[in-house]
Amino acid sequence: MTSTPLSAPAAGGCLCGAIRYRITAAPQVTSFCHCRSCRLATGAPAVAWVVVPRDGLVFDQGEPVAFASSPGKRRTFCGRCGTSLTYESDDSPDSIDIHTATLDEPDAFPPAREIWLEDKIAWMATNERFTPYPRSSKG
Repeated sequence: MTSTPLSAPAAGGCLCGAIRYRITAAPQVTSFCHCRSCRLATGAPAVAWVVVPRDGLVFDQGEPVAFASSPGKRRTFCGRCGTSLTYESDDSPDSIDIHTATLDEPDAFPPAREIWLEDKIAWMATNERFTPYPRSSKG
């Protein structure tokens, strides 16, 4: 897995400010995802993620609402403003994906890989700086 250095804890939250969180561990990988599930969950053509160890995410204010988006998969969001916050999978119980755009400084976490390209909307361009994967990078 690609690792992005983290010099200090990073912080983020939702649009309305009801939820605030901190990342306290170095990211395991950063991704740009084109899967249909991510698109529908966010209303965006693709989504950037920061994947951290599960115990490396701390909610300091508020508690997100969870939604089982498919069997063994959970997405969280702010129950007040609807901001999509995280993604968790039973297949990877020790990690959690955080929406990069919800970070206070998202520029510090550029994607290293582009995943689920087989689901990409035709008018979306790929980025040659990212390592491409037709589906998940896990195989």
